[in-house]
Amino acid sequence: MIRIAICAPARSITPEDAARVTDLAAGVPGIALAFHPQCYQNEGHFAGSDAARLAAFVECASDPAVDAVWFARGGYGSNRIAEAAIARLGEAARTKAYLGYSDTGYLLAALYRAGIGRPVHAPMPGDIRREHGEAAVLRTLRWLGGDAAGEEPTRDGHPAAAFNLTTLAMLCGTALMPDLTGHVVHVEEVSEHLYAVDRLFFHVTAQLGGIAGLRLGRLGDVPENDVPFGQDAEGIAQHWCARHGIPYLGRADIGHDIDNKIVPFGLEDRRTRD
Repeated sequence: MIRIAICAPARSITPEDAARVTDLAAGVPGIALAFHPQCYQNEGHFAGSDAARLAAFVECASDPAVDAVWFARGGYGSNRIAEAAIARLGEAARTKAYLGYSDTGYLLAALYRAGIGRPVHAPMPGDIRREHGEAAVLRTLRWLGGDAAGEEPTRDGHPAAAFNLTTLAMLCGTALMPDLTGHVVHVEEVSEHLYAVDRLFFHVTAQLGGIAGLRLGRLGDVPENDVPFGQDAEGIAQHWCARHGIPYLGRADIGHDIDNKIVPFGLEDRRTRD
């Protein structure tokens, strides 16, 4: 039995969200979910105070009976606790998978930098709120149960990592940023004007020297500017990759949507897990 603990390092979910995800999990053999009560806390924007979110994550990560820690939802907030969390983790945390995307990329990055566990870009329980979000949640549940069919299909033998573009830009230059030399880096974005995407690529590509290449996921819900930017998202990515000598490798099947695929960090093999 794969035991999965769920906590909320950023924003909260509701007991109703958790019940729907639990019902889906009942149809996936070999997994058991445990939602930490902190998932339902609210303090301003966050799922409880920084101290509460930190404590819940450390508790889940430190439980030797837990095989994976699944982040409940993104939003904003995991960067506020990431450094302190890494400092508190012991040996029990090193054997687990850690799953999430968007804002929780701060924690995935910090864990990867520290060599703790197996960070995985993957849909989260909060995706149940999307129209037809069951498909996204089931993709992660099935992956946890040993089915690799939901992994992003472009893996090419290089180590991989996947981030929301804004999250990656904010990571650069901080104590959370991992060494991505030799990696294929997948990026996606949501709700940003194209000029803002261009600005993010200006910064990110200047920090990613030595990577094996960049793949562009989907840009969802792009606002319409008063003046057309004049270049689409792929053109922007190609422009800044060329400026910094980064191989542009094409598109990636990730994004803030129900089709978001799974990207294990590093050299995780595409295989059925024991």
